[in-house]
Amino acid sequence: MARLAHHVFFTLKDNSDEAVESLITDCQTYLKDHDGVVDFAVGRRDVELDRPVNAKYDVSLHVIFRDRATHDAYQTAEKHVTFIERQKENWQQVQVCDSLLEG
Repeated sequence: MARLAHHVFFTLKDNSDEAVESLITDCQTYLKDHDGVVDFAVGRRDVELDRPVNAKYDVSLHVIFRDRATHDAYQTAEKHVTFIERQKENWQQVQVCDSLLEG
């Protein structure tokens, strides 16, 4: 069974340090400890890395799931829904990149 990588890139309406920290804290509180998560990371964009190929966003979330089934369960889990409700008003754009991992 292939692991599933779930990468989310948030661009915020208010990207003050406080708002960025609030999003990071809520990611850690509501998204980290779901069944099937084998790796989790969240952080702010390194603004010093500013090549033409670098995407512009404020916060990135990276969750590796054991398989597609645990990813799918996460999408409707109460803690995930609570996270969205708490943070969505400050989202200008959200980009999600899901990949089946090989190797």
